[in-house]
Amino acid sequence: MEPLLGVALLVVLAGIAGTVLPALPGVPLVFFGLLLAAWSDGFTRVGGWTLALLALLVVVSLLVDLAGAAFGLRRAGASRWALAGALAGLLLGFAFGLPGLLVGPFLGAFAAEYLVRRDARQAGRAGLGAWVGLVVATALRLAVAFAMVGIFALAWFL
Repeated sequence: MEPLLGVALLVVLAGIAGTVLPALPGVPLVFFGLLLAAWSDGFTRVGGWTLALLALLVVVSLLVDLAGAAFGLRRAGASRWALAGALAGLLLGFAFGLPGLLVGPFLGAFAAEYLVRRDARQAGRAGLGAWVGLVVATALRLAVAFAMVGIFALAWFL
């Protein structure tokens, strides 16, 4: 295997991990890895149109990220403070590994919403909305990443 192709594979794998881990820019890393792979053979197998489609999917993924948490919170009738709390909970939760990543957004949204409205029931709905939004956004990011790899593989092998 050509060294650049090996690096590209590692970057794609890191990107796929990054679709789940918030510390890594997952889908953009997948795109960068696929771009490196295309470059490794001088763009003979994968050309500009395929790369443009993959770049468009990166943009779609970024929009999904922004909309995911907001959608979950809006469905729960939460305030903007709950979104800020969910993001803070996500960042703080990262220090506690996977359990923190799963619980942090819920607790952050709950705490922020409770501070603003002083209603535990509404705060619980906000926390649940933040968590559902995070799960949905993560699933969609993962789907986009695998779709990108699939499109690239089709272009590479056909």
